[in-house]
Amino acid sequence: MQIGTYIQQITQLSEKQINGTLKLLGEGATVPFISRYRKGQTGGLDEVQVAAVRDQKEKFEQILDRQKSILKKIDEQEALTEELRIKIEACFDLQKLEDLYLPFKQKRTSKAEKARKLGLEPLAKMIMAQRGGAPEDMAERFMSRDVHEIEEALSGARDIMAEWMNENVALRDRLRQVFRRHGRLQSKLVKGKEEEAQTYKDYFDHEEALMRIAAHRFFAITRGEKEGVLKVKVEVPMQEIERVMDRFFIKGNSSCADEVVKAYKEAYRRLLKPSVSNELLGEVRERAETQSYNIFAENLRQLLLASPVGRKRVLAIDPGFKTGCKLVCLDENGELLANDIMYPHPPQKDQAKAKSKLSRLVEAYKIDVIAVGDGTAGRETEHFLKHMRFPKEVQVYIVREDGASIYSASPIARKEFPSFDVTVRGAVSIGRRLMDPLAELVKIDPKSLGVGSYQHEVNQSGLKKVLDDVVVSCVNAVGVDVNTASPYLLQYVSGLGPSLAENIVAYRNEKGQFESREELKQVPRMGEKAYEQAAGFLRVAQSDNPLDNSAVHPESYPLVEKMAKTLGVNQGELVGNADLLSKVNQGAFDVDAYTWKDLIEELKKPGRDPRKQATVFEFDSRLKSIDDIVVGMELPAIVTNITAFGAFVNIGIKENGLIHKSRLAEHYVDAPTTIVRLNQHLKVRVVELDATRKRIGLQKLED
Repeated sequence: MQIGTYIQQITQLSEKQINGTLKLLGEGATVPFISRYRKGQTGGLDEVQVAAVRDQKEKFEQILDRQKSILKKIDEQEALTEELRIKIEACFDLQKLEDLYLPFKQKRTSKAEKARKLGLEPLAKMIMAQRGGAPEDMAERFMSRDVHEIEEALSGARDIMAEWMNENVALRDRLRQVFRRHGRLQSKLVKGKEEEAQTYKDYFDHEEALMRIAAHRFFAITRGEKEGVLKVKVEVPMQEIERVMDRFFIKGNSSCADEVVKAYKEAYRRLLKPSVSNELLGEVRERAETQSYNIFAENLRQLLLASPVGRKRVLAIDPGFKTGCKLVCLDENGELLANDIMYPHPPQKDQAKAKSKLSRLVEAYKIDVIAVGDGTAGRETEHFLKHMRFPKEVQVYIVREDGASIYSASPIARKEFPSFDVTVRGAVSIGRRLMDPLAELVKIDPKSLGVGSYQHEVNQSGLKKVLDDVVVSCVNAVGVDVNTASPYLLQYVSGLGPSLAENIVAYRNEKGQFESREELKQVPRMGEKAYEQAAGFLRVAQSDNPLDNSAVHPESYPLVEKMAKTLGVNQGELVGNADLLSKVNQGAFDVDAYTWKDLIEELKKPGRDPRKQATVFEFDSRLKSIDDIVVGMELPAIVTNITAFGAFVNIGIKENGLIHKSRLAEHYVDAPTTIVRLNQHLKVRVVELDATRKRIGLQKLED
């Protein structure tokens, strides 16, 4: 099978689109670059589709590698026939490929192998053929000094038949279908584990269809099994198994057929059921992991693309009770100007001194906005600030601080602030993520940002790949100011990576700010390919050429210049002028429709940030703890996490509330991400309250 055919069967994209994308990937082009600047060659594929082609290309190559490995191992056993070679080379299903290899796999000495050494394989063949005669009479011919009893001979023959059945490719494939259709996942409490298993109480005696189990329930059950408090198994009605086995192996009513039935029951119990069960559990896990990846990826995307306040002077507060509230003042570029600490809350509760300190800092450093971390004492600190009068008008924002402590102790933070302790670094992170969430959050492992769904239960390398793709996508969608970006942000720009990102910052520190995109070519090791991939995503606000601060790629600059000349204006007059741009006729230029459309849209609003502006949010002032909540209350809330079963929201107290997906809308909701987004401001109603278990059930109200 050709790679294009394989990818087409899975993605349903056209042959031309796939081949165009494969060619670009082969030339070293990145997913963001291909999806943004090479639509003409891919037929307009978006980022998701380009990534799908890339991923299936990798999977195809993995299958080819496995085929070669299997062929080599079978050939080394001198068992590779031409027919088998053709079957293996034509198989692009990894499960079926392993089925073909199963008879040749090196095994520990099995029951069947022991029986073969006793010379019982001919007996197994005779019984399996079911051509008449009594199996006992057949077995008597195989008595020897090592085989003393007829039943011993029959048992050995059944072991050999069971192995044949286990290695039957068609049977295994059919049983997988039966398990998918009829398999039930069962979980039961391990005796004596009642007390330590209370977290899994819902699964003490649980059963449901294997292929329809929700991802969160599957992860919970398998985690309980891993912790040794639940027993988990897959069951299929035995009559369904017998129906399949009879069709495969039974040739009528005979005493030999009875032996074959015994053999297939043994094969199923000892070999096929454990193997197929594990395969299907793996399939369900893979599906659950994919769902978890997708939820995590969408949550991360929304978090990274959260609204920035932009270039403002920020006073950031990392709140606390006993340890006090850490204060830092940042300039428009996020540089640390000053740090201090205040104790407005118990036990010190020195509010007069705290107010004086805040007023002085706001005035001295010309603060525009205040960022308050949403962790311990965050709600109380916000309330304290709202009752203050500042020398000038300042807005107060609540900022989620997940991951701030991880950043503060990281090598990145130590490198950025070697002279300050973790408390100062954590407050800086809170302030910077209000200014530009994307630029700050790329410094933190996405798994530490509190937006995942069972992230510790899934394959970590698979999760990392998905999350890296999201970070790259977000960074390149927004674009990066080459004169202000940190190396940690620059490394995610298409075509760069950590080494070139460091080189850009080093060049900037030595030579001063970049004055044009063209100057990027002077950065050490910035080759033509890297420049081609990166240039369109890098912004140079100080450049004399307005296109250098836009998503227009330098390769299109001559085209824009030609457009301007056609209209009799200079380039500066054309950029940002929608009326003039509407008069340009595509037919006069040698450019494909996709590139033309993107170019015109970008020229109308060059360098536009796709993110919305941050807005101030206020919680209900009546709430201080869960004890203040009453069923029926209507409250403002912020979405903090989205899962497969609903959305968690902050209502201004320590405990988050849950809006189950059945309460997100009046219609059926399959994916909560289609209804709500991270950091969205909502109006909710309290519909359930369990103060003992700290659970708050909410309903989303219509906007």
